[in-house]
Amino acid sequence: QVQLVESGGGLVQPGGSLRLSCAASGSIFAINAMGWYRQAPGKRRELVARITTAGDTNYADSVKGRFTLSGDNAKNTVYLQMNSLKPEDTAVYYCNVVAVTNRLNVYWGQGTQVTVSS
Repeated sequence: QVQLVESGGGLVQPGGSLRLSCAASGSIFAINAMGWYRQAPGKRRELVARITTAGDTNYADSVKGRFTLSGDNAKNTVYLQMNSLKPEDTAVYYCNVVAVTNRLNVYWGQGTQVTVSS
């Protein structure tokens, strides 16, 4: 099994910053990709940013230039630095990991709330 521990959500004013982190642990043979998705009320879950172990990173158009995703392979941890936050960034953010244990699986964190409001 794989456990994901998320941290860093909260309330911030427009223009502010937050940093999310997600650490994966458990019986992991290899991690293929880590990243973050988000889901706002009444909307579908959408990709925010994702990085593969090969170093390829992709971002949603809405966050390009504002959010930066980075990873620490040795710690199986991924970080999402969110700057210039907007009210439309308000959502529950979910860590997502594609990992090989006994087979290839997709794992989700429990979610962390990010609220951007004045």
